[in-house]
Amino acid sequence: MDSERMTRDDQGTPEEWIVRVAGREYGPASIETLREWKSEGRVLPANEARLANADLWTLAAEIPGLFDAERPAITPPSRPIQPPSPPRGFGQILAETLRTYATGFLQFVCLTLLVVLPSIGGQFAAMWTQTTRGSDADFRVLAAGAFAFLMFIFSLVMWPVYIAGVQILTTEIAAGRRIGFFAMLNEAVRFWPRITALCVFVYGVFFLLIVFALLIAAMIVAAGSSLFVIFLALALLFLQVWMFGRFFINVLFWQQFAVLENASVVDSLRESRHLAHSGHELRWFQRPLWRAVLIASLWFAFVLAIALISQWTTLQRSFNELMTTQDPQALLQKLTESQQARGFDVLSFVLSLLQKILQPLIGIAFVILYIESRKER
Repeated sequence: MDSERMTRDDQGTPEEWIVRVAGREYGPASIETLREWKSEGRVLPANEARLANADLWTLAAEIPGLFDAERPAITPPSRPIQPPSPPRGFGQILAETLRTYATGFLQFVCLTLLVVLPSIGGQFAAMWTQTTRGSDADFRVLAAGAFAFLMFIFSLVMWPVYIAGVQILTTEIAAGRRIGFFAMLNEAVRFWPRITALCVFVYGVFFLLIVFALLIAAMIVAAGSSLFVIFLALALLFLQVWMFGRFFINVLFWQQFAVLENASVVDSLRESRHLAHSGHELRWFQRPLWRAVLIASLWFAFVLAIALISQWTTLQRSFNELMTTQDPQALLQKLTESQQARGFDVLSFVLSLLQKILQPLIGIAFVILYIESRKER
């Protein structure tokens, strides 16, 4: 009764509140509506809130009669209160990543196979079309080519489901809960339109920036001895590197906000930028930005090492051909013949499959980093 009276103004009319969740405002809502939202899990104590007729923001935990009604009476503690645990270090985040991956290994592998198996099937079909002899109109060749194209499209379609599935599985395991594989898939499919739109935008921008860099390289090659064109191309290249790095930083956490915060496309990008640039009160190596960049760098180094190991023989052969052949056309022909004669490389296939199986690690690491960064904020 006291809390009910505290939520009424002098005229006896109930006060209404506005709640901010993931950057979006909801309300005005009465205390009864807020209690319904709380029971549905839509309002948490850490969410921002303010009176509808005021500009000062506070926390939902401070709304009289909303969360304090559930607080038990204060009793003397039976044991000393433990101080809050300190933030996890980078090594602890990596250890938690490996533990999470080991706990849900089978589910992560099955989720990865949804993307990998269509890609492998398409590659084998494309390889079969290259080795098949006969007319271009041969039905078997056309069927294999169509199958390879369909598998490629299916792999692209399943990619947003894979992204959302990694977020959901990691969050459930980190919270000490277990979720069934098909229940996770059903939940991940709900995010498909949003994740697809974000993938088209994010990967599309990266593709355009790479094309921009290739055009700058072509400008330098075509410039010849023109110093002005060379300096202009170098200036454009510096601008391209700056834009690439800036955009890369701003979209570090878009997957987490799109799935875990259920944010819209625009809100996911905006909140990702805010989180990436947060933590100025922390040491530089503890900030979300530098931890995320280090995680991405470790993964890129691993991918590069896998590529170098699998293609080492081809690179050596290509280098030798480059040193001994002066005619570019003859060099290209020799490289093509060498690639065709190489055929199916078991080592490259195994290493590529290993990379795909371990690929959820980077998604898990970013989810754990996101949870840790949000907790610190």
